[in-house]
Parts: sequence; structure tokens; C-alpha cells
Amino acid sequence: MGNPKGKTSKSKRDSRRAQTFKLSAPGIVECPQCHEMKLAHRVCPNCGYYKNKEVVSTEK
Repeated sequence: MGNPKGKTSKSKRDSRRAQTFKLSAPGIVECPQCHEMKLAHRVCPNCGYYKNKEVVSTEK
């Protein structure tokens, strides 16, 4: 088995691990039907529409 030639520095180790760190916020957009804020590419929890079609029936 291969062994490391020398000690890996903290900066080298941390920069390798930094690829998995996600800092961006989730995509929040306005629903075209009810104009409430919702997550992108998901059914609106307020009106139940997705891509101008009613997917989930909601009582009003």
C-alpha cells in the first residue's frame, strides 16, 4: 500500500474539503398563480399549482 511522503498541511487538507461546502441560498421565486414566494421547481404550497396546472387540490 502507498504511504504519504510527508505531512499534508492544514491549508491543503481544508482546501480539498472546501468543495463540498455550500454557501448559496435556495432558489426562492414568486408563484405565477397566487404571487406567493415558493421554492423553485416545486409545487406551490399555497395554491397547489405547478407549471400552470393544478397538481394538488387545496381548500380555500
